[in-house]
Amino acid sequence: MADLEGIMQLIEEGRKKMIAQGNLHQWTKGHPSRELIENDIRRQCSYVMTVEDENNPLSSHQGERMVATFALVQGPDPTYAEIYEGAWLNDRPYYVIHRVASAPGVRGVMRAILDYAFAKTDTIRVDTHADNLTMQNLLRKYGFEYCGVIHLANGDPRLAFQKTGQL
Repeated sequence: MADLEGIMQLIEEGRKKMIAQGNLHQWTKGHPSRELIENDIRRQCSYVMTVEDENNPLSSHQGERMVATFALVQGPDPTYAEIYEGAWLNDRPYYVIHRVASAPGVRGVMRAILDYAFAKTDTIRVDTHADNLTMQNLLRKYGFEYCGVIHLANGDPRLAFQKTGQL
């Protein structure tokens, strides 16, 4: 919980990036909410990435600066139970990556997240908004396959991707 303010600032930076890149419909109406991030922290599936930085007041990590955040959640994810216009690659146990956000100018975040995730599992699923071309391109770059469309709890559609095997 000591990192909550820094995480929320990274989420806001992520929201700004999405808007600047033409993704106007993904992180809207206060999503992801502070309560959702707090719940991720309580469930121990919220992560921060840090770099050395002696002068950063936002981080609870002494001598380090938070540069990215993400959630890595062990499946099954209820919104992934049904997939339309396609199919999952397999039914093996999986983890899901959600809520990726990074500070401006930071590179290599997705690669680091995937390296960490694939150290825990060999199957990862991710969903993203149709307007989030940056995430779609990153997923394809790292070998994820487009599987179809899932619907969030509120009914909003998301493009679903899966990768099995190490990077």
